[in-house]
Amino acid sequence: MIRNMREKGMSIKSIARELSISRNSVRKYLKSEPKNKQNRKRGSKLDPYREKIRELINKHNLSSVRILEEIRKMGYDGGYTILKEYCHELRKDRRIQAVYRYETDPGKQSQVDFGEFGYIDIDGKHRKLYAFSTILGYSRMRYVEFTTDISTENVIRMHINAFSFYGGFTDTILYDNMKQVVIDRKLKASESRFNPKFMDFAEYYGIVIRLCYPYRPETKGKIENTIKYVRNNFWSGRTFESLSDINVQCREWLKKVNSQIHGTTHEVPLQRLKDETLNPLSSVPAYMTRKEEIRKVSRDCYVSYKGNRYSVPWKYAGRECRIIEESALVKIEIDSSIVAEHSLIPGTGRISRKKEHFEGLLKAIREENSAVYGQMVETRDLKRYEEVS
Repeated sequence: MIRNMREKGMSIKSIARELSISRNSVRKYLKSEPKNKQNRKRGSKLDPYREKIRELINKHNLSSVRILEEIRKMGYDGGYTILKEYCHELRKDRRIQAVYRYETDPGKQSQVDFGEFGYIDIDGKHRKLYAFSTILGYSRMRYVEFTTDISTENVIRMHINAFSFYGGFTDTILYDNMKQVVIDRKLKASESRFNPKFMDFAEYYGIVIRLCYPYRPETKGKIENTIKYVRNNFWSGRTFESLSDINVQCREWLKKVNSQIHGTTHEVPLQRLKDETLNPLSSVPAYMTRKEEIRKVSRDCYVSYKGNRYSVPWKYAGRECRIIEESALVKIEIDSSIVAEHSLIPGTGRISRKKEHFEGLLKAIREENSAVYGQMVETRDLKRYEEVS
């Protein structure tokens, strides 16, 4: 029994207390050899990794599958079943860990996450609805924006919206392992592979990215609680007409909750915001979000983008072009020059047409037709018509 308890990671002191014997007795029995050496179990391939396994469970509470990945890198070539059973035994004896509430200094940290809120019908399409949510660590000021687009470019745009809402940004931002931020999460954050587009945005503002520990949601408890609060206090029991209506109502709700006493700080977030000492947006020029795609201009002088059509000067019909979405604008580039610019249209099935893109088109068509048909008509002397008569 003593050997068993020791193998599970218990200290000599804990074993002595559990069995009501002295620590010297525990040491004596651990040093002694079993009477029947033939009945001793053979060494396991898992033995060299037991200490590492205990560490991964105690510090990070990793799943058996994730632990297998980690010890495979260290050279373990044994099976999964024996590992799973060993992990089960360790977890069974693992005491519930108390959670320490981590408070941050003003302006130091904010937290970001997404919550899923079912589906919504937009322009006849069934789309998944998300709530982008942020909270300032010190003041507990909240910002929420609903969206169906969680592309990296749109996530960056929503960050900028949050910065405008707060009037600045914190030194660091804590994230879960969302793909818009980190593409390949490793146990050590420094070894992870980050999303280059998002890192360009973070470095532009000088923001330090922090990742919470895998399988440790309590690390970002402030934002986890915020999403629950949005779900229970805002979303439930309300009716909405559109995505725009959801965000309009959400803005009104944010005004209310940010002006009420917070349950943890016992102060009003809007009042504590004055002490946040955020980095001002005026300290750097506005970040330009940019998305590029290659398209072909149709014969009727339009390009299609995100389900809508945008006009292009008629002389570029049939040409390949680059569409650049930048700060709510759609720019069309051909031969390294911007030939057309439109405001981004919400929804789908709509057209943005600029009259000047078609000026001279009818004249050019008439001249071309005249040239073609003029060559087909034979010019004859009038005397020839008299002879025929």
